Amino acid sequence: MEIWLLNHLSTASLTLITVGGIVALALAGSLLTYRLHPAIAEGEHNDMIGAGLGMFAAIYGIILAFVVVTLWTQAEEAEMVVANESAYLAQMVRDSQAFPPAQRADMEHAVSAYTHAVAEVQWPLMQKGRPKYGATERAIEDMFATLNSFEPTTERQKAFYRETISDINKVVAERRSRITKAQQSLPELFKILAYGGALVIIPLTFLYGNKSRRVRLLFVGSVAALVGFTLLLVLVLDHPFSGEISVQPDAFKEGALARFW
Repeated sequence: MEIWLLNHLSTASLTLITVGGIVALALAGSLLTYRLHPAIAEGEHNDMIGAGLGMFAAIYGIILAFVVVTLWTQAEEAEMVVANESAYLAQMVRDSQAFPPAQRADMEHAVSAYTHAVAEVQWPLMQKGRPKYGATERAIEDMFATLNSFEPTTERQKAFYRETISDINKVVAERRSRITKAQQSLPELFKILAYGGALVIIPLTFLYGNKSRRVRLLFVGSVAALVGFTLLLVLVLDHPFSGEISVQPDAFKEGALARFW
């Protein structure tokens, strides 16, 4: 459901639905609470409500901060993995210039097939949270086959041959990391704490009494908006390859890899 929303709705629409929806429900809940219990406006229990609200807000804030920092770190790592994978591919193309013409052409063909498979086949699957190794397996096998098809004779070829073997092994490792990160999601317990905590914090604001209706609604709306924006951030960062704000395959179309597009 989360991935579907990210892939089918713009960031502006998600903001309107998430933040606007939470604020609207909070304001409606506050109005309904004061209509059913008008005595709350006297603020007789504000000391107790304030203490409870402060305690819950502190705990909830720590949980949300931990979740957001964790997800932000994972999103940065996902972008770094993609950058490293494309960099190793580009280095393979450069190193293969020292190979005999036939092997050089085979290597470039295999790298080209790999970049297209990643950007055109694997990436849409990653956006849906269902990546598959098979999309690039044939290209990987062709790269190894090219390296196994000849024996370097000169010292120059041997040096670049060793570098290419090292780079292709790194590509395979980064591919696994990229696919793993595309499948990762926030553990259910943290989702319950993040989203469920909002169901505790926001209703508590309804009980904080104030005779001014405008002040009450401003207080409730501000808290709801802050919670809404934070939950929106959690939703977006939880899936770094989905939605408008996501890691893109542009790195596979730049530098030495641009010739294949």
